[in-house]
Amino acid sequence: MFGLLLAGLLGAVLAEPANAISQNITAVFKPDPANPTKNEFVNTTPVTGICQGHMPARCKQMGIFTIRIDDSFRADAIAPIEAYHEDPRKGAMWQVPSQWRDVPVTHTRTGEVETVQVRIAGIGHRWDIRPNTSAWARPGVSWQGQWLNAPAPCQSTGFLTGHSTLALFFWLVPENAGVCSRFPGTTITFFQYRTLEFAYALRTPNPLSMSSGEYTGSLTYTMGPGLDFDFGDVVIPNDSQLTLNFNLSVEHDLKVDIPPGGNRIELLPEGGWQAWLNRGRAPTRLYRDQTFRIAASSRFKMQLECSIVMGNTCGLRNANGDEVPLQIAVTLPSGIDGRGNQAVQKRPLRLDGDGTDLFQPLFYVNDRPGTLHFEVLRDDMAGMLNQPGSTYSGVVTVIWDSEI
Repeated sequence: MFGLLLAGLLGAVLAEPANAISQNITAVFKPDPANPTKNEFVNTTPVTGICQGHMPARCKQMGIFTIRIDDSFRADAIAPIEAYHEDPRKGAMWQVPSQWRDVPVTHTRTGEVETVQVRIAGIGHRWDIRPNTSAWARPGVSWQGQWLNAPAPCQSTGFLTGHSTLALFFWLVPENAGVCSRFPGTTITFFQYRTLEFAYALRTPNPLSMSSGEYTGSLTYTMGPGLDFDFGDVVIPNDSQLTLNFNLSVEHDLKVDIPPGGNRIELLPEGGWQAWLNRGRAPTRLYRDQTFRIAASSRFKMQLECSIVMGNTCGLRNANGDEVPLQIAVTLPSGIDGRGNQAVQKRPLRLDGDGTDLFQPLFYVNDRPGTLHFEVLRDDMAGMLNQPGSTYSGVVTVIWDSEI
């Protein structure tokens, strides 16, 4: 799996049934010619919340972003929060799903399934209070200190803002963390969360092994006492579910450039025909190596089509109808492997596709040279040499195909 660390505070909410919240999570992979070994998805989910409006530079430094839900989410204290209470569940508490969970994502066209992993990596709210924020102060600890400095196992981001009756905070949550909680120095009679802000981390599949197109999937978290998002027994959310809808877009590059005139292949012996004409030395083979340049970020296969079929390869024919087989092979640049992590050196191209049905880039190979090898073997040349002046020809089509 390839890792992508993101953070989010829920924002743009879609129409959903009562007691449910939905948020789209989007990411895209495009090969980067300037950084060909960086094979990662890039988050494209719009940023909202504190990383948009309060501390963008600090969020960038921490490697997080935020999204905020502020219209549909509420959580209300159904009883007073007692001063110096000893049970974390009786006050302000959080236990969020900070462990990794698998999310299957399915290609919308081919049905291929890959796995995304996600965990909640931070939590925050705007909370409102009566009588006032100073209720959170305790001897030697200001109310600001209670919320600026996160309680273990949560970690501080250095962010807090507010005034006498409300505050906005955000904490990071380590992997597999337990309960984070706060208790006041004065009994609180009214307490409410007006927003939900959270951070998440993603692990995405290796995009080089994925097909171009859209992959979608979803994960639903439950909210309430003892559930995925657990705010304790006093502060109760009005929503019972939070659904993350994932959309991963893969935009691969597969491009092959043949130099001008490279589509006409003339087979010649080593050193040209002059050595045979001058010294009567029979050629050992007829061949031509044709270079091309390739850019590839996705797996692909190579196929062969022939105007003249001879067994598992193409053939050449003269005006008399005599035919000889033509051997065709390919060499691909380093960074593109065949099956079994093998370098591709003069790999035979056959009509049945055996041996060329899967080539896998290990990174984005951008504008690198490869070679097509065309050859008539010595044993197949005997009849040709007995017909000097005869021309053998045929049409060969080589296909690079990313639809696997």
